[in-house]
Amino acid sequence: MELKDFDYFLPEDLIARYPLPERDSSRLMALDRRTGGLEHGAFRDMGKYLRPGDVLVLNDTRVMPARLPGRKSSGGKIELLACGKSGSGKEA
Repeated sequence: MELKDFDYFLPEDLIARYPLPERDSSRLMALDRRTGGLEHGAFRDMGKYLRPGDVLVLNDTRVMPARLPGRKSSGGKIELLACGKSGSGKEA
């Protein structure tokens, strides 16, 4: 695995800046492994994708308010988003 494997375009309007009032209405993209097809829905529909024996892993990490703007030697703009591990469930 190389760092370039994580380089992709992310449009500004797709970056979640604040949680939705109804948390279960957050967007969900599901991949059908048999067909390779993608389906877009809402998180509240998660149950229809799970079968007996499946394992659901939850990620409860939080984003710290730590955005560091910078500039490459070529003049291009960069931004570093610093995230930390929070095991207590409290803000870092």
